[in-house]
Amino acid sequence: MEEYLVPTKEGVDELTEKRSRFIGHIWRTDTEEEAIAAIRATRERLWDARHHVYAYLIRGGAMRYSDDGEPQGTGGMPVLDVLRRQELNNVCCVVTRYFGGILLGTGGLVRAYSKAAALAVDAAGISIMRLWQRVAIPCPYSLFERVKLEIAAYEGDVISTDYGTQVDICVRIPLGSVEKFCLRLTDLSSGKITAIPGAQEYLPGPWKK
Repeated sequence: MEEYLVPTKEGVDELTEKRSRFIGHIWRTDTEEEAIAAIRATRERLWDARHHVYAYLIRGGAMRYSDDGEPQGTGGMPVLDVLRRQELNNVCCVVTRYFGGILLGTGGLVRAYSKAAALAVDAAGISIMRLWQRVAIPCPYSLFERVKLEIAAYEGDVISTDYGTQVDICVRIPLGSVEKFCLRLTDLSSGKITAIPGAQEYLPGPWKK
């Protein structure tokens, strides 16, 4: 299955530029219907705002943006460009503006909408959709810290950690790295750790550039 980037969670942040308030809001939306619903809900919730500029990208589907009354090219396209630069898919971003009475000009609007969208992306975080495999790790306490470093090195995601006579760790590892990961744990523990691969799952997980 293909890998692609999505927002980790719903994210919101804001900035003030010459008394205008810009509120960036971002969601993971797997369909165009979900994106439209998010835009509609924002308009209803923040009904007294002057503009609700938006952009959304659906993988294999629609790509839309709107300046919502701002001068052409100063709102929707800058927001869309932020999403594209971050290589996000299945994403909707709305930047709401409360007008502060001072005109910002074309360049000022582009910068404000771009920054508000970027702040929303940072607030949401970025995850990668990929095929993962669960791995159970029965780990001696003496090797626990070292194993945690190896999990991070292989871009793993810890699901659970149970403490008993040993530490039983359940992690997700990218499918293509599971064999090497298990061999690595066996080698560094001199055979004391035998990791047990389990079910495969296609879902979002940690991502680093």
